[in-house]
Amino acid sequence: MVVTQESVAVNGSRKSSPQEIADTLRERIRAGELKPGDRLPTQAELAEEFHVERGTVRQALRALQDDGLLSNVSKGSPPRIAVPAPARTEPQPTMVGLASRLAEAFSARQVRVDAACLTAETLMLALGEPVRLIHEGRLRPESIDVRILLPSRDITLAFPISVDGPGEDDPVHQRWLAQRNAQGQVLQHNLRALRFSHGIDVRVTFRALPFTPPVKLYLLNGEEALIAYYMITRREEPSDDGTLDMYDVLGTESLLFSFEKGVGRRDAAFVQESQKWFDALWETITTDLTLS
Repeated sequence: MVVTQESVAVNGSRKSSPQEIADTLRERIRAGELKPGDRLPTQAELAEEFHVERGTVRQALRALQDDGLLSNVSKGSPPRIAVPAPARTEPQPTMVGLASRLAEAFSARQVRVDAACLTAETLMLALGEPVRLIHEGRLRPESIDVRILLPSRDITLAFPISVDGPGEDDPVHQRWLAQRNAQGQVLQHNLRALRFSHGIDVRVTFRALPFTPPVKLYLLNGEEALIAYYMITRREEPSDDGTLDMYDVLGTESLLFSFEKGVGRRDAAFVQESQKWFDALWETITTDLTLS
C-alpha cells in the first residue's frame, strides 16, 4: 500500500473533522477523481474510510451541498456529484440581461422586485418583456410587488452633474429630475394597468434615497441579486439654452452581474445581504417619494 499524506491524516490516530473530510472530497472532485454524475460512497463507507461517526460525515456532506457540489442529497441513497449548471453568458449590458431575468422572475405566482437605482429607465424598459408575456397569456402571476429606491430631488447628486458644478436651477439636475419622474410614472402605469386587464394584485411603491447610489441593484423574488456599476463619463447634450456639459452615466449599457441564492453559499450570502441592505434603507433613512 502506498502511504500518502491524505491516508495518514484519515487513517491515523487523529480523527478527521467534518471540514477536513469535506476538503478531501472537494479536492477529489476538483482533481476529477469524482466526476459530475458519479455517486459518492455511502455514509457508512465514508465513515469507515475516515474513521469517524456517520454524524461527522453528514456534516461534511452538508458543507459540500451548501457549496453546490452535491445533488440528490437524501437519506435514501448516496448523493451524486453535481453536474455544473450551464454557465450564464458573460455579463451583458443591463438592458439586455435584466429583461430576461425579469421574465423568468415573473413566472412565479407572487412576484417581488426591489430596485435601487438612479432613475427607473432600465427597469421601465426591461419590464416591457414580462408585461408582454402576461398579455400573451404565457405568464400568469397572481401578485406583483415592486419597491423602488430613487435619489431624493432635494439632494445634490454626485452625478449627473454639470462639469462646472451645480448652480441655482441647475439644468442638469432638472433634466435628471424630469427623467426620474417621467420614467417612474410610465413604469407605474404599465404595471398598475395589469390590475384591470388581468386581475393581478399590483403594488408599486417609491421611496427617496438621501444619497446618489454608486451602483444599480435589482432583487428578484428574494432569490437573485443583479448588480451593475454606474460608469461615469463626461459628455455633452444639446439643450434649449445651449449645450449641457456634464458628468453622466450610461446606465443601460452598464454590465449586469448575477448572483443566485441556489448556486452556492457565496451567492446565497450576497443575495441575503443585498436584501438586508435594501430593507434597512427602505425602513430607516429613506423618505416618501411622490413623482411629480
